[in-house]
Amino acid sequence: MRKDLGSLPALYPMPVTMVAAYDENGKVNVMNAAWVMIAAMDKIALFIDEDHKTTKNIRKTRAFTVSIADRDHMDVADFFGIATGNTMEDKFERTGCHAVKSAHVDAPIIEEFPVCLECQLEEIVDGSIHAVVGKIVNVSADEKVLSEKGKIDPAKLKALIFDQFQSGYYVSGEKVGQAWNAGKGFMKK
Repeated sequence: MRKDLGSLPALYPMPVTMVAAYDENGKVNVMNAAWVMIAAMDKIALFIDEDHKTTKNIRKTRAFTVSIADRDHMDVADFFGIATGNTMEDKFERTGCHAVKSAHVDAPIIEEFPVCLECQLEEIVDGSIHAVVGKIVNVSADEKVLSEKGKIDPAKLKALIFDQFQSGYYVSGEKVGQAWNAGKGFMKK
């Protein structure tokens, strides 16, 4: 039996991502954003509010990075979601994390997070939603999360996923099938 739960953002899983940008003085700001989605082969959309410090920085620098949060840095990732750069001057510094400038865009790569999408701002959609759309210029990854074939291995990445139902963090990584293969049996009917 099904039960109506009302209007909820009931999509699971949601990625836990760290969106980073420099301010006008070159200072790093990072926010935790779960409402992020690949929008094309080379595009990413961030559904984040205009009033975030990171959003303001992206408007100024026209670049940002999106890193995948992992289990080893759950505490830092959560802090980046709790604290706001609008009122906490030393938000990034408090974590002890390290940033290096991307060689591809004017944005910081947070070294502790193993996978980073380096993006150039393409457009900001203002209307019934607020979306920051970026062109993915490069993806960099720590070798410890790569497979023998040089691809990102979800089992090694241990990416955090967000549960909007009970506000929990979970870890992904168990492979249960092969895409574009698991449903092939239905093609023969």
